[in-house]
Amino acid sequence: MLYEGVFNIKKIKVTLFNKDLLKQFGSVVSAVSIIFSLVVIFADIPDKIKPQLGYGFVVLLILGYITMWYWANKILCQKIRINNSTVEVKTGDIFSEPGLKAIAFNEYFDTQVDEVVIASSTLNGTFINQKVNDIDALNTLIKDDIYMQERIIEKNITRKNGKDLRYKLGSVLLYKQEYLITAFSRFDDQNKAYLYMPDYLEFLVNFWNDVDRVYAGRSVTIPLFGSGITRFRGYDMINDQELLEILIWSFKISRIKFTHPAQVTIIIHPDKKDRINFYDLKGGDCSVL
Repeated sequence: MLYEGVFNIKKIKVTLFNKDLLKQFGSVVSAVSIIFSLVVIFADIPDKIKPQLGYGFVVLLILGYITMWYWANKILCQKIRINNSTVEVKTGDIFSEPGLKAIAFNEYFDTQVDEVVIASSTLNGTFINQKVNDIDALNTLIKDDIYMQERIIEKNITRKNGKDLRYKLGSVLLYKQEYLITAFSRFDDQNKAYLYMPDYLEFLVNFWNDVDRVYAGRSVTIPLFGSGITRFRGYDMINDQELLEILIWSFKISRIKFTHPAQVTIIIHPDKKDRINFYDLKGGDCSVL
């Protein structure tokens, strides 16, 4: 196809005739047409070159639209205003972000990185291996925290691997004044993380409520919860774009407010950037590549 050599066709997220892109282009054409009309009215243009100018104008419009479409597919960051708060969606490394960083654990707050309970390649495993100096101290903190004790749902004495205390989804514990460790996924008997969609929504509501309790005016960075190994039972076809939109929606309906300069940042792993249509988020473009 015509644009196959411009960028990888498999990475096209914004279609050529995207309705929002067409609307944006229409606004540009209206402004340019007014200027062009004024020039034609007041300038003395020979009749013999008017056709060439018209053709040139059409070509410029086509090239302009293709350029806008190209950049719409290259956007890797959007800033969205929600309830006077700023939500930034971008690619990057969550550990390099300032402020508080949310790390998803399972509902037992397991810390056993053994490729069975927790895989070392996950964000959870990376956090434990690289950011936790004393695992026993972390386990004690989780178990002895008064608020966390109130979030215990049950003691699962039949569980063969990992801890036996199960916590309410969305429970948040502040660790080292830098990390928000949270109970995100359920765990089955085969140590597989999973969620039902109602669980995901419950998690998000509880998570934002707990963040509101501990964030103290600081910026908060979160991963795209649910992207990766988690299995959505009964809802297998959900994609990362839909998860992102649900995540943004959950913040919108929450009571939490981030006032400037604090903000919420949603980090998309670079390996998954081609799954996200940043243009459709309808924010303010803050980074293109």
